[in-house]
Amino acid sequence: MSQQLPDVQAAKPDVTVGLNHVGVTGVEKLVKLGREEKRPIVLMADFEVFVDLPSWRKGADMSRNMEVIDETLETAVAEPAYRVEDVCGDAAERLLDKHEYTSEATVEMEAEYVMREQTPASEKETQGTATIIASACATEEGTTEEIGTRVTGMTVCPCSQGMSNSRARETLSELGVDEDTTERFLEEVPQAGHSQRGHATLRVKSDGAPEVDLNDLIGVARDAMSARIYNLAKRPDEDYMTEHAHANAKFVEDCVRDMAEGVVREFPDLADDAVVTMKQSNDESIHQHNAHAERVATVGQVRAELDR
Repeated sequence: MSQQLPDVQAAKPDVTVGLNHVGVTGVEKLVKLGREEKRPIVLMADFEVFVDLPSWRKGADMSRNMEVIDETLETAVAEPAYRVEDVCGDAAERLLDKHEYTSEATVEMEAEYVMREQTPASEKETQGTATIIASACATEEGTTEEIGTRVTGMTVCPCSQGMSNSRARETLSELGVDEDTTERFLEEVPQAGHSQRGHATLRVKSDGAPEVDLNDLIGVARDAMSARIYNLAKRPDEDYMTEHAHANAKFVEDCVRDMAEGVVREFPDLADDAVVTMKQSNDESIHQHNAHAERVATVGQVRAELDR
């Protein structure tokens, strides 16, 4: 007769300190993102799944927990979903129900999202990518869900561009160009500034699913930088992006502020207590360091600041 193995995880730990997140990372699942009257988009998603652990319990039954997690995620992704954050919310709620000792379950997801688009000048068909970020946290009081994106674009430094403007103004004056013509020229032809590849992260969290469209959220993040970038770029596209970026020079701080303005403009139905996270990181081209700015605030706080 086989002897039942002891449930070591249920024992009292030597150090009675509770833990916020215990679980697994790197769980890969296919997620179908539904679209009206179109085939669903299939995403290869990477999940992180956690529960909290009370101070009186040594472990979270990791092997059995993985079986529960796999069953939970399989159920959550079985049918096409119109909101990936709802997939996380459904999984978090199911996970909470299956753990007697848990008061909070968290599910986080990332996936590469492929978009069809046209290049800005040559109008060639191409594909672009954005990272989808989704998460949910379920407790007995309810479930909060978050949807977000991380995108790449181009920025131009206004400070270095200002120095180029001053040098161009001096050179044109030395060449005998009158002041009015010089100013008209500088308005029409943006001067050089050092450029960076920028990385924008924009996330919105609320009770239940946030009232935002994923594609619009991606658009707000991309447009907060000096210019969008594309996988395919013919010469007219390169010229367009370069000119557009230099005509729209922005500090890293400007990008975050423009994201804030874009969220308020594009998503008027968001509740005031929804929380928005906005981050901009630029890979500097003339420095060994990078530039970073971020803001976390409720939508109500951002609306109030913009109304001043």
